Amino acid sequence: MTLHKEVIPLSKNDCFDSHQSKLELKLSTDNSTENSEDDIQEESRQNWNSRFEFLLACVGYSVGLGNVWRFGYLCSKSGGGAFLIPYFINLIIVAVPLMFMEFSVGQFTQRGPIGAMSRICPLFKGTGIATVILSFFLTTYYIVIIAWDLYFLFGSFRSEVLWNGCNNTWNTKDCWDGSLDISQKLSNNSKSPTEEFFRYKILDQSLSMEDFGLPKLDLLLLVGLGWLIVYFCIWKGVKSTGKVVYVTALFPYFVLIVILIRGVTLDGSVEGLKYFLIPKWGDLLKPSVWANAAIQNFNSIGVAFGGLISMSSYNKRDKKILGNVLAISVIDAFTSIICGSTVFSVLGYIAKTQSKTVDDVIESGPGLIFMVLPEAIRNMTFSPLWGILFFTMIFLLGIDSQFTMVETVVTTIEDEFNVQVKKYIKRREILVFLVCFFTFFLSLPNICPGGIYYFTIVDFFSSGVSLFYIAFFEVIAIVWIYGANRLAKNVFLMTGSKPNRYFVICWYIISPLFIIIIWTFNWIKYEPVKYGNYEFPVGAQLFGWCIALVSIVAIPLGAIHTIIKTPGKNFSEKFFTSLKPTILDIDQTPHEYVTTKVDNRAKFIKSNKTTPETIVF
Repeated sequence: MTLHKEVIPLSKNDCFDSHQSKLELKLSTDNSTENSEDDIQEESRQNWNSRFEFLLACVGYSVGLGNVWRFGYLCSKSGGGAFLIPYFINLIIVAVPLMFMEFSVGQFTQRGPIGAMSRICPLFKGTGIATVILSFFLTTYYIVIIAWDLYFLFGSFRSEVLWNGCNNTWNTKDCWDGSLDISQKLSNNSKSPTEEFFRYKILDQSLSMEDFGLPKLDLLLLVGLGWLIVYFCIWKGVKSTGKVVYVTALFPYFVLIVILIRGVTLDGSVEGLKYFLIPKWGDLLKPSVWANAAIQNFNSIGVAFGGLISMSSYNKRDKKILGNVLAISVIDAFTSIICGSTVFSVLGYIAKTQSKTVDDVIESGPGLIFMVLPEAIRNMTFSPLWGILFFTMIFLLGIDSQFTMVETVVTTIEDEFNVQVKKYIKRREILVFLVCFFTFFLSLPNICPGGIYYFTIVDFFSSGVSLFYIAFFEVIAIVWIYGANRLAKNVFLMTGSKPNRYFVICWYIISPLFIIIIWTFNWIKYEPVKYGNYEFPVGAQLFGWCIALVSIVAIPLGAIHTIIKTPGKNFSEKFFTSLKPTILDIDQTPHEYVTTKVDNRAKFIKSNKTTPETIVF
């Protein structure tokens, strides 16, 4: 009898004969023996078709809407051009080493976040659970941003963009389109046609969270369309995703460069660029500037969200890691600067046309994309063309981040519930459909008249509160308990090249220290979340904390579960056993493979590829 068996990751429960030239797993023929999920998994893990596809997928994941709406705002409010100093310092000593760490863990364990952490340090498998929870919450409201974008995109396929003018059914007496002299505005609380289009046409925004209402039909259809697109991007796994990213990751750069060229030619663009880039050196002494730099790097690169581990788990074990890390980091930073320059050149134009300063018109978050920049597009020559280009770019930036987060959830289910998936669901396409369908319903509160308040609460508490907490314990588990030196040996085992000592030092000392400092500062400066001037009721704040606690308690609950399940005579024995990895690494492999000789290393890698192994028993 033969069985096709995936031979990685090697577990301590797998035994092998060190005298054989090729590692073989010995499976018992006793049908009464209970096999692990890894032992009965019959199909090989998918791999990226090429390094370039993996690189594009990671770029698409890292470069998202935050590069457009967050980086420029934080830069302008945190010292202008001086902000680039703490930004790049944080990138070099925190973001890059931690990306390297997560790529290494995912590629070595060949599992998603939960499976990887369960094998690296079982006691802290809850950090993997927490990262997946973060990604899951993000998928429930990130898709709504894509739906808003589609509304604007479809509204651009007209002779005039849909949000033009103040004579539409959704406009109020406060609408002012700039056609009158500024001194003749009808209201001191005037709103642009774009703002009223977004608030009253798209959102149908209520006055408070208490007046919540039911989902809007038009947004319901657009959210459904968004989920349909996400489904077909990932339904076949990395084989389909690898093809999609050629469009979603590359085309936005073409559009971005076109819009940048147009932006710098607008009247007033120079003032906007000055506001963005001129350094305010005194601001470097403010702790908030350094905190903002760290927050931008974590959110942009995607550290502690599970996506980096998940995507790298589909790499073959012998693929180089450092080159991908550096390429993604440089591309992400370059994109942030280009996005900031594009946005502020347009903001300078808006300020000039409205006789205001750049500080008066700047916004962060969705307001920048859906209220400020579309107002500039409305006033441009050939506005429908610019609307189509801009909102197509926003759609592509958003959709690849969305489907990568959904892929993280799907990968986790496939890894951790492989037996049940194979038995009851059988096909990946059905699993992806169920995940998308379930998350679609969790997206619906965001598209009610009171949905923008719900959106703000979930956005603030789902990741903003717990991100650095999760990142800290992930680093502790990997580099202090499993061991940074051991991880470096694992990288050597896979690639034949040991990480530079600089990365080991960052893993052990610098990155955890920075995370603690930023985490502490964020708590010290914590303020209750607001939406504009609207203050959320106590019940809404408590609901937000419940959302945050879902990911926060995953770490202690995961530790308790591990200790209970770990064999041992007493708590102490169970505890110390749960700190030990359950994956064979370079310190535990047969002597003939523990060597610096490249030919033996290559032999070890060859014997552990992610291809089906025929085992006879």
